[in-house]
Amino acid sequence: MSKKVNVFWFRRDLRLDDNVGFVKALRGKFPVLPVFIFDSHILSELPEDDARVSFIYKHVQKLRTSLQEHGSSIAIYHGEPLQVFDEIIAQFEIQNVITNHDYEPYATERDEAVKELLGSENIGFYSFKDQVIFEKDEVVKDDGDPYVVYTPYMKSWRAKFNASKHLKEHDPSKLMDNLYQHSRLSNLSLSDMNFTLSDIDVPDYDVSPSLVNNYEKTRNFPATDGTSHLGPHLRFGTVSIRKMVKNAINSKNDVFWKELIWREFFMQILYHFPETVHNAFRKKYDRIPWRNNEKEFELWKQGKTGYPLVDAGMRQLNATGYMHNRVRMIVASFLCKHLLIDWRWGEAYFAIKLLDYEQASNVGNWQWASGSGVDAAPYFRIFNPTTQLEKFDKDKKYVKTWVEEFGTEAYDEEIVDHKEARERALYTYKEAIS
Repeated sequence: MSKKVNVFWFRRDLRLDDNVGFVKALRGKFPVLPVFIFDSHILSELPEDDARVSFIYKHVQKLRTSLQEHGSSIAIYHGEPLQVFDEIIAQFEIQNVITNHDYEPYATERDEAVKELLGSENIGFYSFKDQVIFEKDEVVKDDGDPYVVYTPYMKSWRAKFNASKHLKEHDPSKLMDNLYQHSRLSNLSLSDMNFTLSDIDVPDYDVSPSLVNNYEKTRNFPATDGTSHLGPHLRFGTVSIRKMVKNAINSKNDVFWKELIWREFFMQILYHFPETVHNAFRKKYDRIPWRNNEKEFELWKQGKTGYPLVDAGMRQLNATGYMHNRVRMIVASFLCKHLLIDWRWGEAYFAIKLLDYEQASNVGNWQWASGSGVDAAPYFRIFNPTTQLEKFDKDKKYVKTWVEEFGTEAYDEEIVDHKEARERALYTYKEAIS
């Protein structure tokens, strides 16, 4: 049996720098054994060349290399977390397992089960806030109820925010001697897990002063690369949220800061209303008789609707795992309103394709587009994809990038007439919810 250790379980925090739980573990009484689990429950539902799995794998290997510089490593496993912890318990004399909070419904159930297993072996389980500034019920109304409208939540968030308290950095550099000393802990290849390296690369994030300072001017124009690409990096914790908020404050860009607060707004909504993963937040919207035409859904997925901005967005998503945010709103509105296809179908497709897939934000934004969610657009707000094209891609630069046949006879006819589809949506929604 090895000497006594504390385990630090990496999850959505794939960095050593400014990692709250990792630093807490290093300050503990026992050497820290870093571990990462490729959760087979999650992986079993993904395609074998999933770009997010490749991204995670690459960053876990980076962690391994960095830890080896300190005479340690990271033990990498593949399987159901409960079975993996049985294996780790058999290998090491574990005193405590330390990790950072994860808020999605599956994650909270998983953590409760792991805590129970560890407790039966007299092993402690400790979890810390790391991926957000405010979590759970830290920003609520005076009566304790959660905010369901963004603006008052944002104002309350800011009123509670204290830079010296909430942006305190957690520096591990002087604590690395407390790592478990073994540089060749268990490793895996992608093929060991029946995965292959994806052709899609996750772009590096850009929070340079030039991008952040111009964010408000450029973020709505898809032909301009004016977005930060922070999404996947925040999702998997390759970057610290505290450093990103600090960057937003220093740049004095209010819009960029508010986007970071939107992320936490949707997270607390999912925490308080986990049923919204499957059900409309506004219950009466579950009465909508969706058409759910599978042929039209396939054309939407392939970017063959005959509406250039919708098609460009879907083709960009399929090719890169990314879609510009303005275009996301338009393609989502088109699916729910023009085609009357259930928002859950679109949410599930985005969940498979998006590199920056975040359950809370994805569900929240899809319900917003369909009119059924918190702070949602009213049902009668229906984006006109043609006027949106003229407004945000007037020169068709974005469209021509992704729809090569645009402007030729080979380009698809519109699968629905905008005016007719709009009137159908208005009638269907009004009848269902009134």
